[in-house]
Formats: sequence, structure tokens, C-alpha cells
Amino acid sequence: MESPLTEESVEVSKPFRLGHLFQSWRGDLTGGLTAAIVALPLALAFAVASGVEPKAGLYTAIVAGIVAAVFGGSPVQITGPTGAMAVVLIGIVSQYGIEKVWLAGVMAGLIQIALGIAKLGQLVKFIPYPVTAGFTNGIAIIIFCGQLNNFLGLQLPRQEYFLDGLWQTFNHLHLVNFASVLVALIVIATKLIWPYVYPTIPGSLVGLVLATIVSIVFHLSVPTIGTIPQSLPLPHSIPHWYDLNLLRELLRPALALAALGSIESLLSAVVADGMTVSEKHNSNRELIGQGIANMVVPFFGGIPATGAIARTAVNVRSGGKTRLSGVIHGIALGFIVLAFAPLASHIPLAALAGILMVTSVRMIEWEAIGLLLRATYSDLAVMLLTWLVTIFFDLVLAVEIGLIAAGALFIKRMSDLNLAKIPETEAFPPGIPLELSQSIAVYRVDGPVFFGAAERFVTFLRDEPEVKYLILRMRFVPNIDTTGVVALEYIYYDLKRHNCRLMLTGLQPQVREILERSGLLAKIGVENCFATTTEAICSLHPSLPECSSLLAKTESVELSEI
Repeated sequence: MESPLTEESVEVSKPFRLGHLFQSWRGDLTGGLTAAIVALPLALAFAVASGVEPKAGLYTAIVAGIVAAVFGGSPVQITGPTGAMAVVLIGIVSQYGIEKVWLAGVMAGLIQIALGIAKLGQLVKFIPYPVTAGFTNGIAIIIFCGQLNNFLGLQLPRQEYFLDGLWQTFNHLHLVNFASVLVALIVIATKLIWPYVYPTIPGSLVGLVLATIVSIVFHLSVPTIGTIPQSLPLPHSIPHWYDLNLLRELLRPALALAALGSIESLLSAVVADGMTVSEKHNSNRELIGQGIANMVVPFFGGIPATGAIARTAVNVRSGGKTRLSGVIHGIALGFIVLAFAPLASHIPLAALAGILMVTSVRMIEWEAIGLLLRATYSDLAVMLLTWLVTIFFDLVLAVEIGLIAAGALFIKRMSDLNLAKIPETEAFPPGIPLELSQSIAVYRVDGPVFFGAAERFVTFLRDEPEVKYLILRMRFVPNIDTTGVVALEYIYYDLKRHNCRLMLTGLQPQVREILERSGLLAKIGVENCFATTTEAICSLHPSLPECSSLLAKTESVELSEI
């Protein structure tokens, strides 16, 4: 799921110019109409998955789709309800109700606009791949299991927590409606097989129509989505907006919606960039556009939306090149609502469940799982941790814990010094007296010396109690922090107590400056700092016949010590 975002310097998304838009109107028309056909069943399905009426999903796709296309930073982005947002919304709906969701959506939009104005759109590129893979997989599991009731035809009250809902479903398996199971299987089979038959028309739409026809013709007793008004969404007011206590209570849900909406929208925009050769997205403008859409859509009865990767990809593959394609997508959905809304009352909930189940299975990052299994177990652990927290707690907590775990692993990797003792045959010049060679230990230090490395640094270097001269090769230490300085100072005093002299070679300018400013270099002594290991050893025994010639070749010898 994660992809690196384009740098700000190359974000060249253009303003909304009519002349530019209509240069590729044929491709935009095809892309927008195709995206609308794909979006129709998904808008209904994700609304149901969010715990709201199906019409809210359609209204979201229409209004947010148009607004985000006009004001957003990606020329081909298609915006609407998504599975990831549904996972967050269902918890908010069950706890607060739809009216509070509208208010949280407006707050989320304001937060997204603030993030865009503050130019924080680039931050999403710092989310580690195991974290995005983990919460994507968690979302997929939640969506799949959340549709089991509709798949089985069980009309049970929604549960706020994943395990409670799953347990409730298993306790009512004796009430399974096999007609609903049949309808769902028809949709699943159609969605899987249809792309091999006629890929131009989305399999989800064909399956939805086919399942509805079967349900009507055979008079199947299955729960349906209910009526959808044969009218376009009209603006209305949002209650409770002046209640400060409620606003404080909704702040965390709003932050969750804003964070998730921003992450998914920007990742979708990156995917779109990789599919086009035209202008790239502007991440900060995209946040502002998505924020405006989420501020506007609640006033039309919709729910918070994000950029949708699959629908955006369909738009691009079908010829969409400019913002006009997103506008056409929204307008086309509006016409579909006006023309076919009465027929929607016959759509079985099980049909939408079938669509969502296939979609959720395809959401799972199978390649990521394979990659992480072949790569490091620590990254796999981060993905599994994020995955499990997403399922058993909530998505926001999962991202927070995933980022903390990934950050801790990063610190550990940075602090894993490659601290190796150099054999005498490599470190010492020929002819060195045996007694002197036995009193010298040479260690090569690779990597930054900072707080995560300090303890390991101390442990390694205190294992040489018999040594009288300890030489540290520091050429490949790029930086050192305060705790690293303290650790090095502790080593210096510990060695001094054991009558052991600490010598440093190859200090980088930045490291040397920090040691000087801290006063540690003065304690160690400038006379104990050398350019090379050879110089350090020759300072202990200048009469070695090889020293004069070796010192003349300092640079070449030091390179051979890498």
C-alpha cells in the first residue's frame, strides 16, 4: 500500500482551467462514466458497511466526488466512500449516531485543510510499509467478518467490537437464511468469473443486477437495502454544531477520520501518478481538496470520504486525464440515482455482502506478507502487531502502535554498532614487539554512536581488562549524540582506572567538533587522536623500522582497513 510520494518540488498539479480540461474530454468522459459504473455498487456496499443507509453512500460519491475533483491536488483522483473509512465510521455511528458523524466529518475536513495549509502532505511517505500493510490487512478482515450477518441473512444488532460481533454471529448460525447465502454466492461467483468473460463492464455491477433479478423472479425472502429517494441530495443543517462539550468528545473520532482520509487519499494519488505520464499530484492541495469535500458532504447527508484507489485506477485506465473525469463521475451517479432509484429497493443486502467480501479478500496485501516473510522478522512483527490491533481495538490505535514499534526498530537498527576487534595480523605493522602487541587492542566502529548504542558500546569495550592501549577506529562513525559522548566518557574513565590508555583514530569533523565542544576531547587528549591506526601504534613505538615508510602511506593503509 505504501509508496513514496513525489517531492514537493515536482508537484505540478494545475489549477482548474476550462481550456485545459476539455482538451481530453473524450477520455475524461469514458473514464468518468466507467468509474461511476464501478462506484455505484461500491458506494451502496460501503455505506452498508459503515452502518448508515445506502443512500448516504451514493450522496457521498456524488458530492464528495465532484468537490474533491474540483479542489483536490490529483487530476484523476476519484473520491467516495471506502472500506478503510467504513471500518472507522461503523464504530462512530454505533456510538454516536449519524448526526454526530456529520459533525465529526466537518471537523475532520477542517483538520485536513489545516494539514494542507501547513504543507504536511509529505508526511505520509514516512509511514513504514509494514504499518500500512498491517492496517490494510486488518481493515480487510474487519470488512469481511462484518458482512457475515448479511451473507447469512441474519438481522442482528451491530456490535461495537469485532469479537463481540463475531461471537454473536456464531451464536445465531441456526437462523441462517440459505436464500441470502445463495444470493451472495451468485455475486461472489460473478465478480470472480465475469472479468474473464467481458471485462469492460464491472463484475460487481453485473453480479448485483443478476442477484437482484434472481431474488425478484424466484420471490426469495431476503433482507433488502430499502428505498432510496429518487432525487439528488439537498443541503441541510447539522445539529449540535454549537455544543462545545460534544465537539471535544468528537475530536478523537474526527482526528481518526482526518488521518485515515489523508493517508488513503495521498496513497491513492501516488498510485495514480504511477499510471499516468501527465501532471503529478500536489499532496498539500489534495489534502485541502479532500478536506473541503468532507466539510461539504455532511450537509448533503453523506459520510466522510477519501480518494479511492480502485476507482481512480479504473478512471485512468479508461482514459481519464483531468479533473473533468471526476466531475463526470459524480454527475453520472446523480443521473443514475434519478433514473433508477426505485429499483434499488429490491437489491438484497446479501448481494452487497458478496461484493464486500471479494473486495476485502483482494485488499489483503498478499505480496507484502510474502515479502516480509522473506525479509526481516522484525518488520513482519510490526505488520502482525498493527494487523491485530486494528482487528481487536481500532484503526487509529493500530497506526499509533505500529509507528511506535517501527520507530523503536529503526532506533535499534541505527544503534546496532558493527563493533569488531581487528586481528593483530591486520592491525599491527611488522616487527612490533610481542609484549607491546599483547597490550594493544584495536576495534573498528561502524555506524552512528548515539543513545541507542551507548550501552552496547560500553559492554563491548569493557571486555578487555588486560589491555593497556585501546584503539578505536572511528572513521566510519558519522555522528555522535550527547548520550554517546557520556558513554565514551564513561569508557575513558573506566579504562583510566585500569591504567588503560584510550586512543581514537579517523575522527570525522562532525564527531570531532562535538567531542571538542563537550570537553571530552581535552580529557582524552589531542595527543591520543590520530588520523590512522598505524600512526597510533607508531606513536607507542616510534623506533619501529617500518613506521617511517608506513606513515608515508597512511591514506592507502587506512583504506585497506575498511
